[in-house]
Amino acid sequence: MAVDDYLRSVRRRDWEELEDGTLRIAMVGLGWWTREQAIPAVDDSKFCETTVAVSSSREKAESVADEAETDTITAAVTYDEFVDGAATDEYDAAYVCTPNAYHLPYAEAAADHGKAVLCEKPVEATVDRAEELVAAVEGAGAPLMVAYRMQTDPQVRRMRELVRDGAIGDPVAVHGHMGQQMLDVVSGDPDQWRLDPKLAGYGATVMDLGIYPLNTARFVLDADPTSVTAQMHSEDEAFRKVPDQHAAFTIEFDDGTYAACTASQHAHLSGHFRIVGTEGELILEPSFLGQTPQTLRLRQPDGREVEIDDGRRDLMGDEMTEEFDYFADRVLREVAPSPDGEHALVDMRALGAIYEAAETGETVAVE
Repeated sequence: MAVDDYLRSVRRRDWEELEDGTLRIAMVGLGWWTREQAIPAVDDSKFCETTVAVSSSREKAESVADEAETDTITAAVTYDEFVDGAATDEYDAAYVCTPNAYHLPYAEAAADHGKAVLCEKPVEATVDRAEELVAAVEGAGAPLMVAYRMQTDPQVRRMRELVRDGAIGDPVAVHGHMGQQMLDVVSGDPDQWRLDPKLAGYGATVMDLGIYPLNTARFVLDADPTSVTAQMHSEDEAFRKVPDQHAAFTIEFDDGTYAACTASQHAHLSGHFRIVGTEGELILEPSFLGQTPQTLRLRQPDGREVEIDDGRRDLMGDEMTEEFDYFADRVLREVAPSPDGEHALVDMRALGAIYEAAETGETVAVE
């Protein structure tokens, strides 16, 4: 396929095979992301609908159900009721979007009830808990997908195809960055869960933001990390319990490519992703944060530059809708979804290694 053909087909759903059907979803965890991104994305989707709201109290679940711009929610239950099997006739799959350290009990409960699981990333707070979650869901025989929304973003998927087919020669280096003012995003709350290691895991920034360039590089390169280095620090009082208000880390992949990544929870809202090859480079900017217009550029040695803004103006909503519809396509056709639990465990081990490397000052193998 010619380069122009890749870019002209950027909005094509290269994964869609489902002709019809509806996957009913229980939203487990009703924080701002679920309310403002996930529920509206499902409402816009082709193959999904939200039917159950699950929260810490029935009052909150009912309030979110009443306020949602959808009339499909038929049950509002507490976490305990969800675990005990309430409303199991009302949903086919659970979207788990609680703080990281609470993913395990609700993913396990959904799987035990025979439901598919779409779990937010990172899959859990620590490697050990992530391994327990994956084993529990797989042991129950339930489908498990981890919500790396960049993997269903059409422009990222075209980047993967271009790299695979040699459009930039052999990949040499990846540059990735993601930054935001986290306290602005969460209304200035210094006690919110991403700043609590018991809930977030190893840290606040690489776990939450740095995972985006890490996983997107893995997907586009079709490669896995073998070793990492890292530096990080926290300087503001709100970040006193976590080591990584700001972070920089490098990754060596098993294909010989190197990545240099930065992430910050106290920086200008920005993100970019670049892959440099022996015969060109691909740049996706802005990326990761739902900013538009997101533009994909291909630069080649002859001076040619091909650029595409695919016209999306609700990028975050579009990425989430693509993710939910992909999940439904796989679950309803009884095809194993990807990225699966084993894929997510590689990220968890890489994250653990990054925090260890920052603490020790050593290069750490990803095992």
